[in-house]
Amino acid sequence: MAKGRELKRRIKTVENTRKITRTMELVATSRMKRAQDRVASARPYARALGDVIAGLYSPDLADRFPLLRQPAQARRAAVILLTSNRGLCGGFNANLIREARGLLSRLRGQGTEVELHVVGRKGIGYFKYVGQPMATQRTDITDRPRADDASSLVDGLMRDFVSGALDAVYVVYAQFRSAISTPPTSDRLLPVQPPTRSGPLPDYLLYPSAEDILTELLPSYVRNAVYRALVETAAGEQGARRTAMKNATDNATDMMNTLTRTFNRARQAGITQEIAEIVGGAAALE
Repeated sequence: MAKGRELKRRIKTVENTRKITRTMELVATSRMKRAQDRVASARPYARALGDVIAGLYSPDLADRFPLLRQPAQARRAAVILLTSNRGLCGGFNANLIREARGLLSRLRGQGTEVELHVVGRKGIGYFKYVGQPMATQRTDITDRPRADDASSLVDGLMRDFVSGALDAVYVVYAQFRSAISTPPTSDRLLPVQPPTRSGPLPDYLLYPSAEDILTELLPSYVRNAVYRALVETAAGEQGARRTAMKNATDNATDMMNTLTRTFNRARQAGITQEIAEIVGGAAALE
C-alpha cells in the first residue's frame, strides 16, 4: 500500500503541474494574438516609410545626411540585444544570446570596439554571469512595447553616430515569421542602407523639399526599425512560451497516463494477492 500511496501522490503532483502549464499555454496564446496584431500593424507603416525614402534618395543627397554616412572602417560599434524579462519559453533567449555572441565575435575579429546594450533580464543575467560589461541595461520595456521605448533605446546612439563616436549600430532580435518560427536575427540600423523599391516610382509632390523631408524621415525610419524589432521579439517570446508550455502539458499528460497504469497494475496485483490468501486460508480450514 505504501507504493500505491506514493504513486497517487505523484499522480496528484503531475496533475497540478499540468494545470499550471495548461493555464500558461492559454495565457501565452492570448498574448501572442495581441502581439501578432501589433506586428501586423507595424509592418505596413515600415514598408510605406521605406518606399518614401527609396523614392527620395539620390547619391547627391546622401552626402548631406549624417545617418547615411558610410565609414571606411567601423572603429566603434554598438549592439542592441533584445531578450525577455521572463523565462519558461524554451530556447528563445538562449538563441538570441548565441546570435549576439556571434555578432560580437565577428565585429571584434574585424578590429571593431563594441559596446553592448541589453534589454531584458535574461540577457542581462547571462552577460553579468560571463563578466561581459554592458553599456546600458533595460528591464522596463514590457511585452507591449511602445514607440517611446524605441526612441529611448536608439536616440542616444543616433546622436553618437552623427557625432562620429560610433560607426555602426546593430540590433539582435527575434524575427517573427509564425508562432513556431522566430529565428534570431541581426540587422544593421546605422548607417542607414536606403531601401530598394520595386516597380515604378510614384509621382511625388515634394514640399518643402526632398532634403527637408529626409531630415525628418531618416530618424523616424531608424526608430521604426527598433520598434518593429521590439514588437516582433515580444510576439516571438509569446509564441515560444506557448510552444514550451504545450510540450510541458503533453509530457505531463503522458506521465500521468504512465503513472495511472502503474498504479492500476499495482492495485490489481494487491487485490489478486489478497484473493489468493483468502482462498488459501479457506482451503486450509477444510
